[in-house]
Amino acid sequence: MANPLKSIFANGMSLFKRDTVESVVGIDIGTSAIKVVQLRRKGGKAVLETYGTLALGPYAKGDVGQVTNLSAEDLAKAMTDTLRESNVTSSNCAIAIPASSSLIFTMGLPGIIEEKTLEQVIPTEARKYIPVPISEVSLDWSVIPKATSDEEGTVEKNEILVAAIHNDTVARYRSLASSAKLNAAFFEIEVFSSIRSVLTHDLSTVMIVDIGASKTKITIMEYGTVKRFHIINRGSQDITNNLSKSLAIPFTRAEEIKRETGLSRNVQDQAIPDTIKLVMDYIFGEANSVLLDYERKYNKIVSKVILTGGGSLLKEIIADAKTTFRNDVVLGTPFDKVEAPAFLGDVLKDAGPEFSVAVGLALRELEG
Repeated sequence: MANPLKSIFANGMSLFKRDTVESVVGIDIGTSAIKVVQLRRKGGKAVLETYGTLALGPYAKGDVGQVTNLSAEDLAKAMTDTLRESNVTSSNCAIAIPASSSLIFTMGLPGIIEEKTLEQVIPTEARKYIPVPISEVSLDWSVIPKATSDEEGTVEKNEILVAAIHNDTVARYRSLASSAKLNAAFFEIEVFSSIRSVLTHDLSTVMIVDIGASKTKITIMEYGTVKRFHIINRGSQDITNNLSKSLAIPFTRAEEIKRETGLSRNVQDQAIPDTIKLVMDYIFGEANSVLLDYERKYNKIVSKVILTGGGSLLKEIIADAKTTFRNDVVLGTPFDKVEAPAFLGDVLKDAGPEFSVAVGLALRELEG
């Protein structure tokens, strides 16, 4: 059986080869919400047709913003509702697989190794990093050559970026697409979708901080290649939970306050930004540790930190981030890569970070 991951790096980091289409919907199934973006190809450009999001909390008899673990049946219903309420018309889709359901790591192999040899060596070496039998996962890899010097001269050393997804995970998402009467053209690990939507053609070293509801994903890119990946087990729901406890208010009200106030100090109760800042200090502190470790190891300077994901929509988050990072900090603007009505400009700019994965998925399919 052919490896379903074999095109993940060679073809723009997607998991399955597919024919190009004129209209496609990118679907990002998060732990607290589903986000969809439908794009159409017109004159060689990607044009926005529709987009939308739907909270998953109510499907678990919870509140908006709460992290969920829905059954396959409830998740299929939620996805169908999202598509309907967002006025999605295309049945061609691309679906993101959460980073938490995959494994991304780098490993080193000495010497110059031919491609055919790599196909034998990498699965064997990857066993050391993968906690399940290698037969139960689909693997793909990309070789990142680097030169290291020793006393006898320059020795070529291969650094390998490896991605692994359990076969059951792929099957589960295929079934989900089928339940919603969608044609899943391909599946992709969410971090690669986000990278595609927020990175420009700048080849400098950058770090992407994707703040989700339950986790924050850190990716360092150099020359358009993933060099470091790290997950922080904190996200925007931790802010809401902390606000709910510290202020003794319901989760729903805490979620509203988080969105209304964020890190702004222009409020009477300073306990609100103080509580939010505690979580963000942890996230940014750990992200900065990853950044500094990378800079020391590779003797490189990370030129820019890009914030994305729904958690990056906090008011004053850029100013707060700049107190931790000495690097330039900006918000990701995925909708800049698509054409949309001018009157939606400000709305899409504000909402953009939340839709970075969905935009990246749809762009990949339209690129062909």
